[in-house]
Amino acid sequence: MVCAGCGACAAVCPSGAASYDDPPVAHLFNRLRTLASAFRKAGGGEPRALFHDAETGAEMIRLSARFGQGLPADVIPIEVPNTEGVGHAELLAALGAGFSAAMILPGPRTDLAVPERELALAQAILGDGTRLAILDAADPDALEAALHGTAPAPLDAEPILPLGSRREVTRLAATALNPSDTPIPLPPGAPYGAIEIDTNACTLCLACVSLCPANALGDNPDKPQVRFRETACLQCGICASTCPEDAITLTPQLDLSKDALSFRVLNEEEPFACIECGRPFGVRSTIEKIVATLEGKHWMFTGSDNVKLIQMCDDCRVKAQFHQTDSPFHTADRPRVRTTDDDLKDRKPN
Repeated sequence: MVCAGCGACAAVCPSGAASYDDPPVAHLFNRLRTLASAFRKAGGGEPRALFHDAETGAEMIRLSARFGQGLPADVIPIEVPNTEGVGHAELLAALGAGFSAAMILPGPRTDLAVPERELALAQAILGDGTRLAILDAADPDALEAALHGTAPAPLDAEPILPLGSRREVTRLAATALNPSDTPIPLPPGAPYGAIEIDTNACTLCLACVSLCPANALGDNPDKPQVRFRETACLQCGICASTCPEDAITLTPQLDLSKDALSFRVLNEEEPFACIECGRPFGVRSTIEKIVATLEGKHWMFTGSDNVKLIQMCDDCRVKAQFHQTDSPFHTADRPRVRTTDDDLKDRKPN
């Protein structure tokens, strides 16, 4: 009841949890590809995309066509419900589909906070600030002045097929438009990036792995290990704020290499072998550090075998505690099972 339907949440949502379905983003991507392809096949040269709303923008274009010069022949108007919903994915998808430039025509009531942020992110990914813009045009004359005689140079890139989510289309477009062997640095707050772990501070407690909402962080059931898949990272910062050792830092960037698609190891150590059964558990350095800190220095671990409990796996530790003297888990010995013969022996003769 409060939502204004601007679509800004969908434009900035890094995971796709919020989406705008009027129309769906896949429909807009397909429309961009169809318009650019048809224009080029008709011999139109290098088209430019102009995103505008159905109210102010459409009326301004009609007034320009009726009373002024109209739009340049290479500018294709693309009507969207609200220009706040045009994010970096839509801008890059337009260029990737075959447009040489993409522009947003905001209305008088448009909140520019989201479009300006998304424009800066798209320009950083593209590595070019001349092909994407937000037009400052309050009337048809200003619109004509901003569009006529300002066509950019042709794009030297093959058009892509914009299929998939907004993140996937962004990666496809960036690979086609700005192929890079090194990660592309992005502004703070970008929804793409990597994390770095200070291996000297990390204790491999795996708190970051358990709370990662995008499954960008993973563990290894066979050994203490933190793994990371960059394409899934949303840069939400939950891992960094959760880490008890402050060992995690975020690095906003876009890695277009194939390595970003698979997990890589950020930190790992050898497990500690249980002194009873030999089963590996925990982190060797952590167990040894705890033993060195407590052995002979704490009253619970002085003059007893309690320190061995730290060096045991969960199963062996419970068994050892159960059989300890004065163990709180230990009860009286189980009585011998009585049989029929026992009852007969206990009967008194008649």
